[in-house]
Amino acid sequence: MTAYGDILWYPTAQRLQDSHMGRFSVAIEKRYGHALADFPALHEWSVRHIPEFWQAVVEYTGIEFMTPPVSIYHPPAQGGMLGAEWFSGATLNYAAAQLAGPERREAIIAVAEGAPIRRLTMAALRTEVARCAAALRQLGVGPGDRVAGVVANIPEAIISMLATTSLGGVWSSCSPDFGAAAVTDRLRQIEPKVVFFTEAYVYGGRIFDCAEQIKATMAELPTVQRAVLIDHLARGVDGSGTVGLGVTWKKFVSSAPHEPLQFTPRKFSDPLFILFSSGTTGVPKAIVHSVGGTLIQHKKELMLHSDIGPGSRLMFYTTCGWMMWNWMASALSTGASLVLFEGSVGAPDLGVLWRTARELGVTALGTSPKFIATCMAQHLDVKSLLQGYAPKTLLATGAPLLPEHFAWLYQQVAPADGDMHVASISGGTDIISCFMLGTPTLPVRAGEIQYAGLGMDVDAWDDHGQSQRGHKAELVCKQPFPAMPIGFWRDPEGKRYQAAYFEHFQNPQVWRHGDFIEITPQGGVIVYGRSDATLNPGGVRIGTAELYRQVETVAGVIDAIAVAHRSDGDESIVLFVKLAEGLQLTEALAREIKTTLRQRLTPRHVPRQVIQVRDIPYTRSGKKVELAVTQAIHGEPVANLSVLANPESMAEFFAFAKAWPE
Repeated sequence: MTAYGDILWYPTAQRLQDSHMGRFSVAIEKRYGHALADFPALHEWSVRHIPEFWQAVVEYTGIEFMTPPVSIYHPPAQGGMLGAEWFSGATLNYAAAQLAGPERREAIIAVAEGAPIRRLTMAALRTEVARCAAALRQLGVGPGDRVAGVVANIPEAIISMLATTSLGGVWSSCSPDFGAAAVTDRLRQIEPKVVFFTEAYVYGGRIFDCAEQIKATMAELPTVQRAVLIDHLARGVDGSGTVGLGVTWKKFVSSAPHEPLQFTPRKFSDPLFILFSSGTTGVPKAIVHSVGGTLIQHKKELMLHSDIGPGSRLMFYTTCGWMMWNWMASALSTGASLVLFEGSVGAPDLGVLWRTARELGVTALGTSPKFIATCMAQHLDVKSLLQGYAPKTLLATGAPLLPEHFAWLYQQVAPADGDMHVASISGGTDIISCFMLGTPTLPVRAGEIQYAGLGMDVDAWDDHGQSQRGHKAELVCKQPFPAMPIGFWRDPEGKRYQAAYFEHFQNPQVWRHGDFIEITPQGGVIVYGRSDATLNPGGVRIGTAELYRQVETVAGVIDAIAVAHRSDGDESIVLFVKLAEGLQLTEALAREIKTTLRQRLTPRHVPRQVIQVRDIPYTRSGKKVELAVTQAIHGEPVANLSVLANPESMAEFFAFAKAWPE
C-alpha cells in the first residue's frame, strides 16, 4: 500500500525553469535582491513581506487597474485579521480582466450531455456579453445590483455572469438540480433583479424539465424583474409563458439596441460574487466576495500554483453551485481556454470525462477524489482510454485525496515518462479559493497537499492556540489575505461573520477554518476531515478520512461514513458501510473491518458498530455529510436535505433514531 509521504513525482528541470512559479521566483529575486533557495523560502517571504508580495502578484499576473492604487496594504488598526485594507484607491473590473486577449483566441469549448459541442472565440464571447449586458442595463442593472443564475455549466452561464459583472453588478448562481426550496433559501436573501434559468438539462441520458422548479422559485422572489429562460438543448420550447416576467434567452439578448462593451469601474473591495454555504446545518450563509480579492487570488492560484496560462485548456468537473465554477471561470483572465463539461460523468459510461479530456486536448483537468475512487473501484482501464494522452496538471478537490488515489493517478493517467503534476487543493466557499494547494516546483507526496498557498500564513493549532506542526490540529490562517470575504449578506455589523471564523481563537485573532489537518515536516498538509465531523471517543480526536482510507481497502466495501453516537455521556464510533451489489454484511466481514482498523491504525479507531446501508449521503460537490448523519441518528432535525445530491439516502439514518440497532 502506498504510504503517506511517498514521493511519486519530481518536477523536471524544464518545469522548474519554465513554470510560472519558477519564473515568478526569479522575478522576486531580481527585484528585491532576496535569494530564494526553494519554494518554502519563497512562501516565507510572501507572508513576511505582505505588500511587496501582493504587488508582485499584480505585476506578474498582469492585473490592470483602471485607477492605480495609492497604497497596497494597510494592516488592521487593532491587529489580528479584521479590517485590513487592500489596494486603496484602485478601481478595476472583473469582466474586463476575463475578456482581454486576442479576438481569435479560443475562449470556450462547451460539452453538454444531450447537446452538440459549441465553440466561442474571444471575439464571439465579447459580442455575446455585450448583448446580454445591454439587455441588463435596459432593466436598470448597475453597480451593486444582484443578478442570479439557476443554470447548467454552459456558455450562457459564463456570458450572463460576465455581463452582470461588466456593469458592476453582483453575481450568484445555483445548479438547476437544486430543489426549488434550496434555490429560494439562497436567492430570497439577496433579492436579485434578474434570474437566468436553464429550462431543461440532461443528466445520465434523462431530460429534466425545470418548468415547475422555475414557477416555484419565481413565486418566492418578488424582487425579480425578469426571468430569462435558456434553451441550450434547442428543444424549441418557448417557456416564457410558463412563468410571469419570463422571456427566452434569444429574445432577451435581442431586446436592447447593440452597444459596445463597457466596463464599470469598481473598487478593489466592492462586492463581486455571493456564494452560499452548503446549508446542511441551517439556512445557507450568503458569503460576499470582493472584485479585487477574487481576481488576484484566482490569478495567483491558476497561474503560479496550477501553471495555467496562454495555450492552456482547463476543464474542471463542477456545477454552477460550487465555488470551483467561479475559480474555473477566472482562468479566462490567464489567457487559457475553458472546456465546460455539463452532464453525468457516468453516461454513457465512466470513461466519458477521460475521453473528453483526451479528444479536446485538456491540459489541466479538475475532478474529485470521489470520482477517482469510483474509477478505481470499477477497475476502469483509463490508460487504454487515454491512448497516450495525459493532462499536464491534474487537480482534485472536494475531499482528501488519499495516497491510493495519488498512486492510481500516476499508474493510470500519467504519461509514460510520469511527468504529470497531481495537485490536491483545499480551501472553500468561505474564501472562494484555497488555503493550500499544489505547486509545480515541489515534489508530489502521496496523501499530502504540497504546501500552503503563497501569501497564506497557514498553521495548525491546538485548542490552546499553540502551533502543533507534525500533529493533528485546527487549520488556522494567521495573517490577512485579499480573498477574505467582505462579510455575510445582511450582516452589517459583521457579528455573524466574526462568529463563524474568529471567535474560536480570540487572542490573537486568527481565521479558524474548521478543518482538521496535519502539517508535515516538509510543509505538506494532510486533511483529516472537517472539525465538526471529527470523532472523539474517550476524548481522543480522530479524523474521518483516515478511517475511510483503510475501510475502503476491505474487499466488498464500496463506500463508508463514520459518525459519533452519543450515549451515557460518552461517544462511540459507528461505521456505516455501502457494500458491492448483492453483498450482505456478515459477522465475518464486520470483524475483518474492525481488525483492519485495529491493525493499521489504533484500537481507538475501531467502531463499536458496523452497519450496512444502501447509500452514503453526499453534497453536490462530492462531500460526505457526517454532521447530517449524526443529527439524523440522534433524532435531531436536519436542515435543507434538498442540498444533498442523494437526499433519499438519509431515510435509513432517520430510521435508526427510532430503533437503534444494538
